[in-house]
Amino acid sequence: MSEHYLLTLACPNRPGIVAAVSTRLFEGGFNIGEANQFDSVETDRFYMRVAFDAAKPDASIDKFRDAMKDLAAKFDMKYDIVAGSARPKVMLLVSKFDHCLADILYRWRIGELRMEISGVVANHPRETYTHHDFAGIPFHHLPVNRDNKAAQEAELWRLVQSSGTDLVVLARYMQVLSNDLAAKLAGRCINIHHSFLPGFKGAKPYHQAHARGVKLIGATAHYVTADLDEGPIIEQDVERISHRDTPDDLVRKGRDIERRVLSRAIAWHIDRRVLMDGAKTVVFGN
Repeated sequence: MSEHYLLTLACPNRPGIVAAVSTRLFEGGFNIGEANQFDSVETDRFYMRVAFDAAKPDASIDKFRDAMKDLAAKFDMKYDIVAGSARPKVMLLVSKFDHCLADILYRWRIGELRMEISGVVANHPRETYTHHDFAGIPFHHLPVNRDNKAAQEAELWRLVQSSGTDLVVLARYMQVLSNDLAAKLAGRCINIHHSFLPGFKGAKPYHQAHARGVKLIGATAHYVTADLDEGPIIEQDVERISHRDTPDDLVRKGRDIERRVLSRAIAWHIDRRVLMDGAKTVVFGN
């Protein structure tokens, strides 16, 4: 089976972009398997994702890359081309709550998440996660307190760089990243949290929601920015609840929503289906 490739691009919107890209692919001997595009009226920008593979024996991805350089100059375009078989390196950060970590590990092991786990970083010791299988996965215990936060963030950044990590996932990591680290990880750090924000902040948000008689609970996966929980949203989901649900029911249902929302966000990111559009995202979901 021949290699397939993924092209993503963003540029100011103007006529002829799709035709130009399609023509370059055809001339290069490639076949388009999937194409998604979006014109953002608000930002007047154009976004596109194309999955393609060789249709002719002499198709050259290097020649196509050269052709895209010309298009980039013509359309003021930012683009990226990666092999579809590439497995991005993903680092998982976790605290005491490990339901998202368990779900990601399971989906990774069965091949649902096509990635390589570059490491697990926790602010709790390894003994906290004895029921998890970390075989072949580097584990790093980096406890964080007020006095060592800067030093531990520096070590975390060193781990990201030395491991060649492409994406950092805060799998219910209960530490706030500094503005400096958030800036370094811009566009490649995903967080998950309940969708009650900006209401019900702090401890036990599901208990607060129960006390107020909330009828919908949900979760949000977003890119991390210096604005804490206000980064560009990738995916959300909700579930209806009733007066019969106890606070423990809300916590249990909330865990399930968080797991599925985070896994979808990771899958879409590593499959190059998420493009930034200012403070929002364009998501070419499955």
